Amino acid sequence: MIRVMLPHHLRTLARLDGVVELQVERSPTLGAVLDALEARYPVLRGTMRDHVTLRRRPFVRFFACEQDLSHEPPEAALPEAVVLGEEPFLVIGAIAGG
Repeated sequence: MIRVMLPHHLRTLARLDGVVELQVERSPTLGAVLDALEARYPVLRGTMRDHVTLRRRPFVRFFACEQDLSHEPPEAALPEAVVLGEEPFLVIGAIAGG
């Protein structure tokens, strides 16, 4: 079971309260987790990645085990601690400015 923590605005959009727990059918990659999240909560499609290219949206970042996975390819494997449910997969809304 993979635990996903979303920023407040995405939890509000999807009407979620707390952490999302996902069962990923295929190999637990970055893209597979996002696919499962968007399949379970269709209202989130297009909020984290582009509808057509599936590239990460600007100002959205992905973290796991204190590592920034935002620039990793979708087929990148998730850290073992995330796959085992020991650590969450974090979706962070980045803020620009100084």
